[in-house]
Amino acid sequence: MALAVAATCFAQQEIRLYDGVAPGSEGVQDNERVNRGQDGQIQTISGVVTPSMTVFLPAADKATGTAVILCSGGGLMSHSWGSDVLNMARWLNERGIAAIGLKYRTRVMGGGGPRMGGPGGQGGGMALSASVTEFGKITKSNANPDTSEGGVKNIDNAINDALRCMEIVRAHAAEWHINPDKIGYLGFSAGGGVGIGATVRADAAHRPAFMATIYGPSLIDVDVPENAPKLFIATRGDHHNVAAGLVSLYLDWKRAGANAEMHLYDDGTGPFGPDDVGNTSGTWRESFYRWLQFNKF
Repeated sequence: MALAVAATCFAQQEIRLYDGVAPGSEGVQDNERVNRGQDGQIQTISGVVTPSMTVFLPAADKATGTAVILCSGGGLMSHSWGSDVLNMARWLNERGIAAIGLKYRTRVMGGGGPRMGGPGGQGGGMALSASVTEFGKITKSNANPDTSEGGVKNIDNAINDALRCMEIVRAHAAEWHINPDKIGYLGFSAGGGVGIGATVRADAAHRPAFMATIYGPSLIDVDVPENAPKLFIATRGDHHNVAAGLVSLYLDWKRAGANAEMHLYDDGTGPFGPDDVGNTSGTWRESFYRWLQFNKF
């Protein structure tokens, strides 16, 4: 464990997910790179081979017992750490919610791994192309356009890291004033795919209480599990492939009789943040927080 104080003035604790080499990354060279802004705050991280989790806890007198594992975006090539983890962790802590920044492994070039059919039945790595009205092209909610061997290995590693993160958080729940029944994922872009993958592959011990994805569709085939957790989705309707994948995911969740809520914004074509003044999608954090409260998280 390493204890540090961020330039942003809130405490954080970093914990490696595995003792030694992460399973599946044997022989892979560590080439991690951290880019910082002028204020010294981390903006992006790439080349991650040694995954870790960074714990941001609210003041003890404000703690609600809820914890959110943050899975940042970056196309599985990097982490948008500043916006998706540091910014969100501060916002969550202010509301008494613990935040866990997951630094999952990013792209591994080459290497073996299982193969799977592409989304929409597009085997052989053919590029996916689907607008929101063409969600029927998506098979089993899998919107991953990269069906190569390396691409499959990459998402599998990241999902395994998310499952391991959940295991560690539950093990430390009492110490960190966290209710083990109120731990969920919040993922952005590719990080949403990581969280969804961990959710559908989890056994009872690793199953989250909730799953929230912000413009991040599934990157693996989805079989909605029994006792599926509550699902929150937010995306722009004109975000190509992403919106189609998330509409498919919402419908699969509902067909399985599970709880799901979807916010489909019509104010742009790609990612969005909470500071998009004047855009309806800029209100997503308030909608997410109200959803947490409504569902007693």
